[in-house]
Amino acid sequence: MTTLQEAFTAGYVSLSAWSDLLDRINVFPVADADTGANLRISLSPLRACTLTSAQTAEQIIHSSTGNSGNIAAAFFSVLLQATRPAELPERIQAGYHEARTAVAVPKDGTMLSVFEALSELFASSPSLDAARCEDILADLRQTVLSTADIQADCRQAGVVDSGALGMYVFFDGFFRTLTGMDGERPSLFVLFHGYLTLDAKFRPPTSDAYCVDVLLAPTNERSLDPTELARLGESLVVVPEQNSLKIHIHTPDPSGLHAQLADLGEVSRWSAEPLHAEADAAEAQSVAAGCLHIMTDAAGSLPRELARRYNISLLDSYIIHGDSARPESLCDPVQIYELMRHKHRLTTAQASLAERHQRYRTVLEEFGKTLYLCVGSAFTGNHAVALAWQEQQDRDQLLEVIDTGAASGRLGLIALLSARLAQRTADADAVRHHARHLSRACREYVFIDSLQYLAAGGRVSRSSGLFGHLLGLKPIISPTAAGVKKAGMVRSRDAQLAFACDTVRREITTPARAVLLLQYSDNEPWVREMAQPQLHSLLPGAEFHLLPLSLTSGVHMGPGTWSLAFAEEP
Repeated sequence: MTTLQEAFTAGYVSLSAWSDLLDRINVFPVADADTGANLRISLSPLRACTLTSAQTAEQIIHSSTGNSGNIAAAFFSVLLQATRPAELPERIQAGYHEARTAVAVPKDGTMLSVFEALSELFASSPSLDAARCEDILADLRQTVLSTADIQADCRQAGVVDSGALGMYVFFDGFFRTLTGMDGERPSLFVLFHGYLTLDAKFRPPTSDAYCVDVLLAPTNERSLDPTELARLGESLVVVPEQNSLKIHIHTPDPSGLHAQLADLGEVSRWSAEPLHAEADAAEAQSVAAGCLHIMTDAAGSLPRELARRYNISLLDSYIIHGDSARPESLCDPVQIYELMRHKHRLTTAQASLAERHQRYRTVLEEFGKTLYLCVGSAFTGNHAVALAWQEQQDRDQLLEVIDTGAASGRLGLIALLSARLAQRTADADAVRHHARHLSRACREYVFIDSLQYLAAGGRVSRSSGLFGHLLGLKPIISPTAAGVKKAGMVRSRDAQLAFACDTVRREITTPARAVLLLQYSDNEPWVREMAQPQLHSLLPGAEFHLLPLSLTSGVHMGPGTWSLAFAEEP
């Protein structure tokens, strides 16, 4: 019998699979293309059934970020108190009340409208079976469609509200799993036809505000009225967390806000990110579809922003720290490497089979013919999983899978150059040929500062040849189709750079056609100011990209690591 925890996990899998779409149509309260990402981060504790409901609720509030994530956290922290399906009507009603109370200025035509609709549907009929589930989802669909008219921003952009759609997608997975609904679910592009693409004429207003997430512990056990905080900024959401308040707010003056909050209590877990509404929306609208869609693993060193620019879909792994798991492309590298330097144990994990299967399905549903440039089989089982799904589920043969034999920057560069060609040509066969050529021709050298992290993670033993015979040596490795190979051992960072310069001088024959990815861990200033200029002086006509190292690689290789991947475009 399906449990509530399994249904919550299924809801998260569904939400995660559609998160890129949610980002693309995100226009309210600011068109900053992050609703899907924020919901994935905030609700990530739901992806596993290993914690109690109370622990999961606490983690959701703790990890919640952004406007949508904090509102969802208020709702789900209450909904998770249900121990059996019969308790859902009461918990949904209480969760809706909690979410609406958390928002200083509640707006109709948002995810609050979905929570309200759910509350009313269960108040009128608390029964829940497959037939009832069909009716619930039909009513929720109409609620989401109505947001395109209710919200002025959505009306101008020609889309439904991103947060409301995110909750529909979640509850579609949740109720289908809980009630054992049979049959293939309808495509979102059929259910919401005409409302999932921004109007080409839509231009969001510019914003100089910052999105702030903070934990505030009132002094002297003082009780703070959220209306007292509403004067400090816009889009205020306040969610209780034990003896503190989790606050989300938009402000043009984060330092001034910090000072004002410090007068009210102890400030912790502070983050302030600028809102780039106009740039992100313009970027999202400028993406060319291409003759063939490219999907790859986030284990390649492609940040989400660069992947979005070239219309590349990423399949995330997870970074595990204690009981928390976060999609790798949504982690903060600064925090990750800081934890590692303080001896915290971090590991990585593949997305579940259900997540990967659902991701394949949604990508094909949105983009059609897709070339999946998969991380090498020597590193993960993703290639075998994709082939098995393709054989069993891909009736229309829309997915093609290539084992690139690559990881890290080499994988990212193969995907990047393949996607760029796909946008320039109508010849899909040329893109496939190019991807296979790059899989053979692309090279990468990873410069590791210390082997202690590889050893701690069990990736290399002290008795291995890679570990070396002398303390203080810095290994240079190369990920290949056969696995990781040792390319050299040096004693200093200067020697690493000398090795890199000698390598590109020897292996790149036509600099004007060369494309290089320089990747950093926690050492961006050195890579930017020392490594890049020297390499550029050797290859003045080459194209350089300075990017963060894939966290799948970074967690195993540790702080101080940097990497160089390169290929020559034919």
